[in-house]
Amino acid sequence: QAQLKESGGQLVQAGGSLRLSCAASGGTFSNYNMAWFRQAPGKEREFVAAIASWTMSTYYAASVRGRFTISRDNAKNTVYLQMDSLKPDDTAVYACAAASRGSLTIELNYDNWGQGTQVTVSS
Repeated sequence: QAQLKESGGQLVQAGGSLRLSCAASGGTFSNYNMAWFRQAPGKEREFVAAIASWTMSTYYAASVRGRFTISRDNAKNTVYLQMDSLKPDDTAVYACAAASRGSLTIELNYDNWGQGTQVTVSS
């Protein structure tokens, strides 16, 4: 089982950028598919981006494609989410997740979750 810890969330103005980090411990990080999800107040948690364990293939929600970039450093057991051109609608708690198998965009496949980090985008 992987333990996940996010960092980097903060208050930022619309149009600005942030980079979130998720450090993993336990398990073999390079074997995990990694993803970011987010949950805004009063809304369901939604998929944001994912990166495959070995192929490094990436997947994005339509709402963030072209603005967000997911990456990973297996030597550091860390996955990142670079967020550019932020909008107020991006305000949410962002959580990283790890999965050992299954479709990368399906929340149910992820069985290791971090606590999340708050991102607030002001207009």
